[in-house]
Amino acid sequence: MGIVASHSTEGRRQIEQARLDELKTPAERNKWGQFATPPKLALNLASYARELAGEGAIRFLDPAIGTGSFYSALTAAFPPQRIEAAMGIELDPLFVEAATDLWGESGLHLLQGDFTKQRAPERLFNLVLTNPPYVRHHHLSAAEKSRLKTQVARALHLEISGLAGLYCYFMLLSHDWMEEQGLAVWLVPSEFMDVNYGETLRRYLTERVTLLHIHRFCPTDVQFTDALVSSAVVVFRKSPPPSGHHTRFSFAGSIDAPQSQACVPLDMLKRSHKWTRFPAMTTLRESVALTLGDLFTIKRGLATGSNSFFIMTGADIKEWHIPDRFLKPILPGPRHLTTDIIEALPDGAPAVSPQLHLLDCSEPEDKIKERWPRFYEYLKHGRAQNVHAAYLSSHRTPWYSQEQRPPAPFLCTYMGRARNGKHPLRFIWNRSQATAHNVYLMLYPHGRLRNALQKHPELEARVFEALQRITPDQVLSEGRVYGGGLHKVEPKELAQIAARPVLEAIEAYVRIEQQEQLFA
Repeated sequence: MGIVASHSTEGRRQIEQARLDELKTPAERNKWGQFATPPKLALNLASYARELAGEGAIRFLDPAIGTGSFYSALTAAFPPQRIEAAMGIELDPLFVEAATDLWGESGLHLLQGDFTKQRAPERLFNLVLTNPPYVRHHHLSAAEKSRLKTQVARALHLEISGLAGLYCYFMLLSHDWMEEQGLAVWLVPSEFMDVNYGETLRRYLTERVTLLHIHRFCPTDVQFTDALVSSAVVVFRKSPPPSGHHTRFSFAGSIDAPQSQACVPLDMLKRSHKWTRFPAMTTLRESVALTLGDLFTIKRGLATGSNSFFIMTGADIKEWHIPDRFLKPILPGPRHLTTDIIEALPDGAPAVSPQLHLLDCSEPEDKIKERWPRFYEYLKHGRAQNVHAAYLSSHRTPWYSQEQRPPAPFLCTYMGRARNGKHPLRFIWNRSQATAHNVYLMLYPHGRLRNALQKHPELEARVFEALQRITPDQVLSEGRVYGGGLHKVEPKELAQIAARPVLEAIEAYVRIEQQEQLFA
């Protein structure tokens, strides 16, 4: 059963959230642990969950749903046909009433009650996306603490400190609600990362599940205007951690565009009692397990929603009189690339065949109709084919604009098959100004590597050679294989690959830079 939700409802939800917040004093909200998730953050986390969730049907659970900020974000981030079931649990009857009014007819199943007192249903969930109540231990009665500690001991055979906040119990008790391999994204206080009473939760995250990512927001960037805590996003899969696993830690900025990040070996994490030292402890020089994610921001290429309409040949452009200002060079698919080094023509376009361009325009249709009538006819042609109503197009304003993907100097093919002993996936050096669509992964250097390449562009050749030395086994161990020998690697999977050869490619530069700093 697909979930159907109108995104105009999100505006009503925000108004209702503000009204409900006004009914309680800050002290009362603090006691209840009610701090509403900012809409932009909710959508950011739902979109991040979509990247990790794979392609199957989604069974969604929010055990502290409030007015439904994460449910609203879910319906914006995932196509409706993918959402098989959605359930929200909420203790506060006022919020249940509001959520029912907002979402009751959309397919969301709402349950009023205390999540920690509910029994998991027979059909479990494969996506938990939630902001649990930030209730501190001193707001929990002795009897309540005793009950919660007993439940955790029975469910997981773990003993938890009486100083733990309610969110710790929520995270631990949700274990029995999740399918094997299910994905969980929790927005919680970051305090558990360092304090003694967070030890049980840290043990759970390193022993019982596969901890994928912890993003810690900058303490000066409080996510909730009325909460005096810094926040973290904890992402894990319900499956035992594999041998040699590394967890990504990132800090500041957003979860998909952090200011710093590093991959930490699970063994190091288990030995550490202070997780907030990561990623600062594992800088480029200090990391014993350097990965591509430490050196590159890795993104999937552009998803247009209709390549046949938005990616145009020279003949198409000439026929429909598309102005140059609305066109960007874009690479053709990997099968058209006869070399792994894409040279640039004088105008920055790639020296490849066929020459393709991406249509990307932000001008209103009325203006296009008046100034470029043939271009307007092309848009009408797209409307007749329902391009404007496709999922991605319908979520862009205007529908014929594109998300921003600047040219990346390095690319990796998203999928491929091993033939005649060749690497199933290819690394490509893009020396042109062409962007790429979603059959490629785009590698943008960041941090020390970006600085090195900006000062010494000639190092790009050495970095490319290092990328090409990454073996098929390294790539395939992080990626996945489908029937017929089709190999695929996602951005987060590529980011886990060891990158020591890339560091070695610029080590001479790093040594010189260190000497210059020493004698400056």
